Amino acid sequence: MTDADLAENYRRAYDNRVGFGRRPALLLIDFVAAYFTPSSPLWAPVEPALAAALEIRALARARGVPVILTRVAYAAGGVDGGRFFEKARPLASFLPGNPMGAWPAGLEPEADELVITKQYPSAFFGTSLASTLTCLGADSVILTGLTTSGCVRASCVDAMSHGFRTLVVADACGDRHPAPHEANLFDMNAKYADVVSKDAVLAYLGALTA
Repeated sequence: MTDADLAENYRRAYDNRVGFGRRPALLLIDFVAAYFTPSSPLWAPVEPALAAALEIRALARARGVPVILTRVAYAAGGVDGGRFFEKARPLASFLPGNPMGAWPAGLEPEADELVITKQYPSAFFGTSLASTLTCLGADSVILTGLTTSGCVRASCVDAMSHGFRTLVVADACGDRHPAPHEANLFDMNAKYADVVSKDAVLAYLGALTA
């Protein structure tokens, strides 16, 4: 199948948009030091994604949109990490005492922002996130974060599965290489979410009543 044939195949099968919701929540997924430190096994060129996410966060806060941050942390030895910790060796970056789990420069949770600590890829798996969003009255989630092919994708699938309209901000997500970034954006946009630009999200948030 040629690229043109593939594009036409997907257009026929998956060319559909669900649109923004009326009561969104913003997620910043795993923006932690490990991805911004060259000596870290998780390092990736993702500074532009963080800058875009912070710009969206500022406007979300101004409009009264709930902001939720996630991070990964394990007990000693990774005993609560299960097969994920066993498989992905760089997750040792999030053991107790390792500075790679800290927030990077420019990102510090505000007092009114919820921080979800997780052990698995999805922000929803094994956490109270879905219940919290329901209690907040959210009908949609705007996803930013790291990495596109990992925890963003897992959170995207679970957000959709829990019944939330799901928006993935392409330029506020990042990965260690453009290939997995673009491939996963393509697939999420086809099946699970609307992939949108930072500018589209800013325009949407700007039109909300605080």
